[in-house]
Amino acid sequence: MNAINSAAGAVEWRIRMADGSSENLAPESIFVTRMYLSFERFLKNIILLVRRFFEKAWNIGRNDPRKVIHGLKVGIALSVVSLFYYMRPLYNGVGGTAMWAVMTVVVVFEYTVGATLYKCLNRATGTFCAGFLAIGIHWIANQSSKKFEPVIMGVSIFILASAATFTRFIPAVKARFDYGTMIFILTFTLVSISGYRVENLLNMAHERVSTIIIGASLCVITSILIFPIWAGEELHKLVISNLEKLVESLDCCVAEYFSDSEDTTANTKKMLSFKCVLNSKASEEAMANFARWEPAHGLFNFQHPWGKYLKISASMRSCACCIEALTSCISQKDQASELLKNQLTNTCQQVSSSTTEILKELALNMKTMRKSSRTDMLIQEKNSAIQELETLMEQLSGLLIQPKVAENEKDDQEKSVISTSSNVIALAELIPTATFASLVIEIATRIEGVVDAVEELSKMAKFKAEDAEMIKQNKPVASS
Repeated sequence: MNAINSAAGAVEWRIRMADGSSENLAPESIFVTRMYLSFERFLKNIILLVRRFFEKAWNIGRNDPRKVIHGLKVGIALSVVSLFYYMRPLYNGVGGTAMWAVMTVVVVFEYTVGATLYKCLNRATGTFCAGFLAIGIHWIANQSSKKFEPVIMGVSIFILASAATFTRFIPAVKARFDYGTMIFILTFTLVSISGYRVENLLNMAHERVSTIIIGASLCVITSILIFPIWAGEELHKLVISNLEKLVESLDCCVAEYFSDSEDTTANTKKMLSFKCVLNSKASEEAMANFARWEPAHGLFNFQHPWGKYLKISASMRSCACCIEALTSCISQKDQASELLKNQLTNTCQQVSSSTTEILKELALNMKTMRKSSRTDMLIQEKNSAIQELETLMEQLSGLLIQPKVAENEKDDQEKSVISTSSNVIALAELIPTATFASLVIEIATRIEGVVDAVEELSKMAKFKAEDAEMIKQNKPVASS
């Protein structure tokens, strides 16, 4: 379809036919054609968006099938609880409050067992306490005259709701009972208000508490019995994964700094793995909180010290901050002295290697939940490498160009200062490499905080001792 200017100045629209001829289009046909093309483009965009959505959903389900299983578990729980509406005997047993069981399943069913238990127990406790208090205050209000009954109920709602809301700001309450406090406020307010118009308040409260317990129990049973996902196990795996990411980042940073290649894009992803350690604080705290509610499972007892995982993570984040500073030095490696880099390469790599070996050993200890005697030996090797690097840096500091002498000094003094060494280094070339080496030493020093935190965890979690075969494997082979 082409637009052609006519002699009168108006625009005529023509359409090319199959036989090569062209015909003029009427204004109505032009409008219809434009609407058709616009609708066609809109429909194609909608189809493209839907296709991308299903592709993302497919990739998420393929990468983590447990998320698909969680969706099926929620569907099973809702299907079972809906029987209280479909089956007349069950419906007559709970009355018209069966919807509270459905609402409970929708609200409290979470991805992990610990999160589900946290919400179920908080909801049940908050509902029971609020219902008990509401019934008691309702009885006291009934003993007074009709004139003071709404006043007593209103004042009680104001006092308890205000006090309960304030307790949500207390860190200990917010960490473990925030959801239960919110349910307490909601239930107490609803029961108090509805009790003013309902005669048999005790029966109504009993039905609601019963249906909530039914829904919560069904969530717990489904979450534990059908492919359970434990928050404690997820936290354990996350901390081990973060240890391995620190190893990956540190190795890549040191190797990249002392390499001759100028292309840093190849190892960028591995080099920035430390960011996962920095960004995992919120998820680790949530998992540790949920893990406290879980029963004993697998290798973890009921009183497993989940709080120690947070201490390990805090020490790892301290190391990750130094690695972040280390990555900024890589962009300035061209400004560093090649002489100094060549002198420090082997020693820096030795410090980095001994540090990563310690992290690998800690990750292995946490995976197997066994104590290793090799850690002390690796720490001694790391300390020796640090001392060697510090000594070498002190020796190389003599290669620094001396400051300019005063103008009134003799020329022969200037010549003697400059000729003290044939390999002198400018201060601007010394700073980048010295900064990098100092950061490597700082990381190796901060690793001891991770070692101490893992040692505390191994004592409180009662890690098993090494087998005789493992001790033999960990012993260094004597050189002949």
